[in-house]
Amino acid sequence: MTLSSKEIKMKLENITSINDPFLKECKEDTRKTVQQLVNRWMKQYEKDESDRNLFLTMSEYEGKARQLGYQFIAGIDEVGRGPLAGPVVSSAVILPEDFYLPGLTDSKKLSEKKREEFFHFINENALAVGIGIISSEVIDEVNIYEATKLAMTEAIKNLIIKPDYLLLDAMELQVSIPQQAIIKGDAKSVSIAASSCIAKVTRDRMMQDLAKDYPEYGFDKHMGYGTKAHLEALYKYGPIQQHRKSFAPVKNLV
Repeated sequence: MTLSSKEIKMKLENITSINDPFLKECKEDTRKTVQQLVNRWMKQYEKDESDRNLFLTMSEYEGKARQLGYQFIAGIDEVGRGPLAGPVVSSAVILPEDFYLPGLTDSKKLSEKKREEFFHFINENALAVGIGIISSEVIDEVNIYEATKLAMTEAIKNLIIKPDYLLLDAMELQVSIPQQAIIKGDAKSVSIAASSCIAKVTRDRMMQDLAKDYPEYGFDKHMGYGTKAHLEALYKYGPIQQHRKSFAPVKNLV
């Protein structure tokens, strides 16, 4: 092979098939730099295949619902049940049948950069996205479980398309829409995973904004969860309006 390593690298970037003749030719090239390029290509190929297969597996619940005649399938998830401060946020997302986003999974498993990237992609390509936000005051009034259901119901109401089927992450709602609760649904259903990503980024942004008003609490770092730094700030400065007064240890300070 007469091509330089730089030329080979550029050419490999446009290859998608493991049976490509040029890739086979590169495998036979004895140069160390070329073998490194081949190994790098193979690792990326294996990752892409893994992401593709995972996405297909996570699309099975949506596929079964469509086989039953449902068209607008909404995945629903929430973020923020455990923190000591801030709202619980839910999202409902209806994806088109040809939606494809390899790598999409439970938002907690994604990096912040990847969540932001997926957040924009989902908003641009979904048929409908709805958000439900329930404040810490309401959480204290009705408890976090009921507040979570309120957030999910609100998210459904805020969809511009009325769903005819719901896929929920381990919850059941008192609504007149056929539904299926899936344990660990954000890692098993693309629709729920998409809603998890939307809810997570939405809530994180709200907590980052709260951190600007109350920098001493570091909400942008722990998002309201009971980390050591958060607890130290809580004991030093006391609770603010956005703290959940019914949650220990906030409750003990009120």
